[in-house]
Amino acid sequence: MSVNPISYKRHRFPPDVIRQAVWLYFRFTLSFRDVEEMLAQRGVDVSYETVRCWTLKFGQLFAQNLRRSRCCSSHWNLDEVFVKIRGRQMYLWRAVDDEGEVLDVLVQRRRNKGAAEKLLRKLLKNQGIHPETITTDKLPSYGAAVKDLNLEGRHKPGGMRENNRAENSHLPIRRRERKMQRFKSQGSA
Repeated sequence: MSVNPISYKRHRFPPDVIRQAVWLYFRFTLSFRDVEEMLAQRGVDVSYETVRCWTLKFGQLFAQNLRRSRCCSSHWNLDEVFVKIRGRQMYLWRAVDDEGEVLDVLVQRRRNKGAAEKLLRKLLKNQGIHPETITTDKLPSYGAAVKDLNLEGRHKPGGMRENNRAENSHLPIRRRERKMQRFKSQGSA
C-alpha cells in the first residue's frame, strides 16, 4: 500500500511547523493554546485557532498514511470503557493490536451484542484480514458477536491480564477527557 502525499499549498507556514504542531497536539495531552505556547517558545508566532484548523485538516490525513504504511497484526484485543458525553453515559469501544497500536474506535450508547458486532465488522472491513486471535474481557456480548461472525475458534475470553493491551490503551483517552473537562460530543471522544 502506498502512502498518499499531503499537499501544504496555500499555507503560510512551512510543512515542518504544521507537522510538529499536529504531532504535539495528538501525541501529548495538550490543548491548542498549549501547542501555541510551545511553538511561540520556538519562535513561531501562530494562533491556537490555526493549530485547531491544522489538526482538523491534517490529523486525519496523517492517521490514514500511518495506517497504510503499518503492517497488519493478526492478534486483536477488544475492550470498552464508560465515558460521559454531555452528561450521558456512552461506551467507547476500542480495538488494539498485539503491539498496543489502536486499530479502531467506536462510540455507542449501548454495551450489547449489536455494538460488539458493529465494531468487529468494522475491523474486518478496514483491516482486510481475519485475526488469529481475538482477546476480550468476559463480557457476553463479545462471545455472541464472535459466534454470529463465525470467528469462535479465534476468540479468547480472558480476564484483565490477558486483555491488558486494550485496558492500557484507555489511559490516553482518560487523560484527554480530564484535560478537556469532559467530552462535549462523540467526535471529541
